[in-house]
Amino acid sequence: MADRKAESLHSSIGLLGISAGSLLLAVNFYSSPRAAPLIPSTALGVLLLVLSSLLAYAGIRRSLRNASLFLSLCLTISVFWCGYGVVFILGGQGLLNDTGDFRNALVPGLVTFTLALLIIAVVGFLCREVILALIASAVSLASAHEVAMHYSTAFGSSAVACNYMIVCLVGGYFALGRILYFLTKEKIALPGTDLAKKKTHEQIQSISGGINCFAVTGLILNMLSASVFGCRLLGVTGKLFIGQVPWLWAAGIYQIGICILSYRAMDVLMATFFGFTSILKFAGGYCLLYPVWQPEEPSFPTPFLVVFSILFAVLALFLTLKSPADGLYLLFYVAYCIALACSPKGFFEGGPQGVDVAIFVSSALMTLIHLYNVRASAKIPTGKGAVKALLDHSSLLKLHEGADLHAPYLGYSRYADAEVLGYACSVLASFTITMTGDPQAPLATVVIPWVVVAGGILKLLGGSVAFARGKTLESSAFILYAVMWIIWGLTRYGGLYGTTRSFHAAVGIIAFMLFNVFIVFCTLFLNIAWFFYSITFLLIAVSFLLDSIHALPAGYDIAATLIFGLVSFYCFLSALCNSTFEGSCLPMGRPIVQLGGVGGGMTKCLHLPARKASSVKRIADILKNGGTCGIPTDTVYVLVAACNRPDAVEKAHQSKRQAQDRPMSLWISSLKQLEPAKHLFTPLLWDFMEAAWPSPISLVVPRGEWVDFLGMKDSAKYVGTPQSIAIRIPDCSVTTHLIDLVGPIAVTSANPTGEADTTHHNQVYAKLGDKVDAVLCDGPSPENIASTVVDCTKIDSGNIGFFRVGIIPKSQVLQILEQVQKKHALVPSGGTCTTKGQEEQLDHSRAVHNGVGKATSEEMVLVQCPGDGCENHTRL
Repeated sequence: MADRKAESLHSSIGLLGISAGSLLLAVNFYSSPRAAPLIPSTALGVLLLVLSSLLAYAGIRRSLRNASLFLSLCLTISVFWCGYGVVFILGGQGLLNDTGDFRNALVPGLVTFTLALLIIAVVGFLCREVILALIASAVSLASAHEVAMHYSTAFGSSAVACNYMIVCLVGGYFALGRILYFLTKEKIALPGTDLAKKKTHEQIQSISGGINCFAVTGLILNMLSASVFGCRLLGVTGKLFIGQVPWLWAAGIYQIGICILSYRAMDVLMATFFGFTSILKFAGGYCLLYPVWQPEEPSFPTPFLVVFSILFAVLALFLTLKSPADGLYLLFYVAYCIALACSPKGFFEGGPQGVDVAIFVSSALMTLIHLYNVRASAKIPTGKGAVKALLDHSSLLKLHEGADLHAPYLGYSRYADAEVLGYACSVLASFTITMTGDPQAPLATVVIPWVVVAGGILKLLGGSVAFARGKTLESSAFILYAVMWIIWGLTRYGGLYGTTRSFHAAVGIIAFMLFNVFIVFCTLFLNIAWFFYSITFLLIAVSFLLDSIHALPAGYDIAATLIFGLVSFYCFLSALCNSTFEGSCLPMGRPIVQLGGVGGGMTKCLHLPARKASSVKRIADILKNGGTCGIPTDTVYVLVAACNRPDAVEKAHQSKRQAQDRPMSLWISSLKQLEPAKHLFTPLLWDFMEAAWPSPISLVVPRGEWVDFLGMKDSAKYVGTPQSIAIRIPDCSVTTHLIDLVGPIAVTSANPTGEADTTHHNQVYAKLGDKVDAVLCDGPSPENIASTVVDCTKIDSGNIGFFRVGIIPKSQVLQILEQVQKKHALVPSGGTCTTKGQEEQLDHSRAVHNGVGKATSEEMVLVQCPGDGCENHTRL
């Protein structure tokens, strides 16, 4: 119910934001024939920017729960009003004073969003999303009328205003529906206003099946950038100038956002593609901005664009395995990069602009296909699955699919792996240094967008995602290299050097090199590919250093580029292959130096999020089949095995290299599992167990025939001692549900004997990763303190002891016992436990009986406890 209200709230905010922006534009166009419009252009632009941010937030927040047409509508209008608002600001500040400037600035964006919103409206009507379809069609008609108004005086601005007023009315109807919905406590809902209704089972299945609902917006952004240059070729606009930069850079910024959201949707290939296209958008905006301070048009570095076309071709090949239609679509960008490489003036020449027209048309078609396939039950065929069917007959290659496709290196992550994009950006950035640049006109060559966006911003993105996936070393390297590319790119190709070189820049570069030396050392323990990747980056850093002191030898840049670029390209291919095919087609190699005693190694055990019931079921299946797993509890992480699988219990016992005096403990989910053997327990002990559990209290009870009722068979010799067994019911719903599915489990701490407790699933992997079959991931432990272990072997005589005082204090345990004793009226109040001196003497006698020395009063631990439960039991 709370999720439904949150989705409804975001829908309300989004549609009311659209209505507010439409009202502003309606007022603006109604007053445009006047000499002084009611809303100044600058103020209107700022308000549209604020509303575009609000729409982006509303669309993304709701889309994180389900795929919807609402997402595409909100993000599309958000991009529209972002670029639209900046154009109004430029006009208000007097930067669009020439005749036709305002028209040339607005028309490319208006053309794009007229068609994009029309596609959304058509799909909305087909899928019976009436309100969203009405809004999209009204804004589309308003944009079309505005384009016609700029080319013919016969079309007045009142037609545009009328369309925006329709949006306001529809939004007002929606607001009224939401108000009634909440005031009547969900009893009255106007038709079409209950947008938070529960999704059908089929829709949920289609969403979980790997559909990237953010791809639609990314394709619309490709239409927008292609429209800017395509309109110039077709004569729709008269020139390319600064007024069109807002559309290109708005598309670039939003494209980076779509790249991140695509990683959130676990779509590595499309996320990489959108990252690539964002580079082209920023480069196009840079080229249109450059004539502001220089009269001539900038030139393009040919080697870079050739490499870019190769990366697009490789990505298209791998994307074809997933969807042939998407793979063919990427070939347009291969042709685009080749056209740019063959054109000295790049975006300003007819060849690339012709490809832009093709990209605009194909992007519109792919937008329709993707949007319809996300919403409709009947799909437009894209060839998805055709290549997979062919590869199923091959013994050499097999596509990597299933729940483990994006399993993180350490723990659970909401993002897919971004290393593919990180390596590709290293290739792109490295080939930029083949351009020496002109000190007198450093900005004349289009290098800064490639270095800053590819080598800097996108590599920072890759580093951030790697950090979220538990790859600390890889993320540190990506972030360090990104900072290096940004600083060096702006310094060398931004003209910050001047005509002299800077000693201070050289000192900074040396500091970066020292950091990289540390990364090189760490990669010795990672794999061979990363070692060469980090050590060859030193060649790039040396190039930066030599250039800063004006001592760069001729040809060194080319040699460094080839070496680092080829290593990065291999890593790019390896990451693509490993994320697409099963097995290691292009291995990254083993660690050069293998640390002894490290559990992780090269073997990756299965990681599953504890928040999903399906994950708990998979862990239960693994345990039933004789596996061992690390799981979260109400204290720290533990290593468990099913009691009815002696082979698994023995494996768990030996995986910790436990000595025989450190037996495992027994966990159950409910006393009902011991109900058949209740007559074998004393009434006081039974009631004490009933009062103490579920909790982080382990009770050491006498061993007896009751053990046979649990079906432990040969596992019993590893659980407890011949005299007693530590037993517990954990106060953790995930753990008890797992025990319900599996039955009683044998438990030991998830760490090698003698080491500290594990308080995060990452630590379980690091310590026992190659010795367990799976880890149920739940982040940090709720507590960092172990459970309290109570000796109940002499409880009927009125005495209990404490092997260990953990998270539950001694006083609380004694209070529980006192309440139970009062119930049984065995001893008077206050006689529930021995005195402190007697207790220490009792503990000492137990310790001597087990052949060890006396433990301190703070530890209260015996080496031979009948079970170490979920903690490392020896703390001497």
